[in-house]
Amino acid sequence: MGKNNHWLALLGTLAATAMAVSIAGADHGTPGGSGGVYVPPAPEPVPPRHGKYWKVAQAFAHEVWLVDQSDSPGTSFGGRIFIYDDEQVRRDAATAVPEVIDLAGATASLCMAQTGANPVRPHMLAFNNEDSHAVLSFVASGHVVFFDAATRAPLACFRTEVGAGGARQAHAVWPAPDDSYVLVANQNGKKFERINTDFATETFTQDPAATLNLATCTTPNGLPCQDALLRPDNAPICPFVPQSGYPAYVSLRGGGMFAIDPFTTPMSIVAEYDAEHIPRDGCGFIEAKGFVFGNGGGGNPANPDGWLLWRLPEAGPDVYDPLNPVNTPEPLILSHDTSGPRDAHGVAHSRQEKYVYFFDRAANVVEIYRAATGAYVKTESLVSPFSSDPTPDLAGEAPDGKYVYLSLRGPNPLSGDPHASTGSTPGLLVIELLHHGQDMAVRGLAPISNIDAGGVQRADGHGIRVRRVN
Repeated sequence: MGKNNHWLALLGTLAATAMAVSIAGADHGTPGGSGGVYVPPAPEPVPPRHGKYWKVAQAFAHEVWLVDQSDSPGTSFGGRIFIYDDEQVRRDAATAVPEVIDLAGATASLCMAQTGANPVRPHMLAFNNEDSHAVLSFVASGHVVFFDAATRAPLACFRTEVGAGGARQAHAVWPAPDDSYVLVANQNGKKFERINTDFATETFTQDPAATLNLATCTTPNGLPCQDALLRPDNAPICPFVPQSGYPAYVSLRGGGMFAIDPFTTPMSIVAEYDAEHIPRDGCGFIEAKGFVFGNGGGGNPANPDGWLLWRLPEAGPDVYDPLNPVNTPEPLILSHDTSGPRDAHGVAHSRQEKYVYFFDRAANVVEIYRAATGAYVKTESLVSPFSSDPTPDLAGEAPDGKYVYLSLRGPNPLSGDPHASTGSTPGLLVIELLHHGQDMAVRGLAPISNIDAGGVQRADGHGIRVRRVN
């Protein structure tokens, strides 16, 4: 490209992004408040495909995988994964053309061959530590599928065990930091399961002997795992393993949480938390500055106690103490808000782990905290000209620390309480981090669509993850 043409292209890029709208700050406790809206500086232009600047960009090259929970068009199973190139979605999200994996094709054929059933409602997605493989859970049918992330080919398909009341689901999955296993939250089956993994040889083995039955087990303190007062509904929601590898955590639908030893067979509880300390419906876990952060509450009529954010030391309970007292170590409460509709769900952090972000799909805001101290920084609105009701669900960070990507729910959500998860613009929201992560600016929306035979929009964005490609 000639010198003059290069500058004309750069000016065109800046002009196209000048409309970007900042997320407006709001007072704490008044989500979506009346803070002033300003137009931030235009995003950093995409470097030309030559020279040292392009080499830097290539070092952080990535793609964003977005899961649409709705059935594949014309079917009652499957679903789709939309894969976006980082350069395209940052430059102009609205015109970015994703690669699409139709899960009613090769994936459904594999699951039918290996389990005798079609996969239904893809829900949560994760990548292994090397980003070489993807793992996808199907919440309605209980399937877990492993993919070669580069070729997009499905490699293995499993179904969770039948559990409480004859039910089984696969709400969420989480790979071990050393890639030796994947944890599976069998939600309605009330079982916590393990699949042993060797990604180098692509060997995946379901391990029923490792399963922990959360409906019938007893804690090391001699207390029932499920109890009307302590933990009224032990459906496992989301698993999480910090980079240290120990312990694993699992949130519970009715409130409470367990810290788990993922290496024993069966897996075993090493610490317990009751519903008074860890709220119900929590899913967002993240690790930053030596702490594990979590959320819960809000968005559900069964939970009048509002939204609550908390953190624990990354090391968790005393691993050498065979009897950790209940609710030890004590969670530090960062926020407890009962002022209005709230629903803590997605979480993310800045690249240097200076800030932690909690996204609220009911109030359309993000709350920002300092990771090192747990101190509240600000609440900012996610409403913009791109979407008046984005309903942010889950989040993925760009490896260069400059952007966060959010999955947005649709008008007919297929999971979650409708009061909390009904959105107007299903798709992928692109957010730029400013001022070292203390501020944000909405940069664009990549919409997804799935119109059924009756003209109803069925698309429903949910699982989202960022995969490094270099």
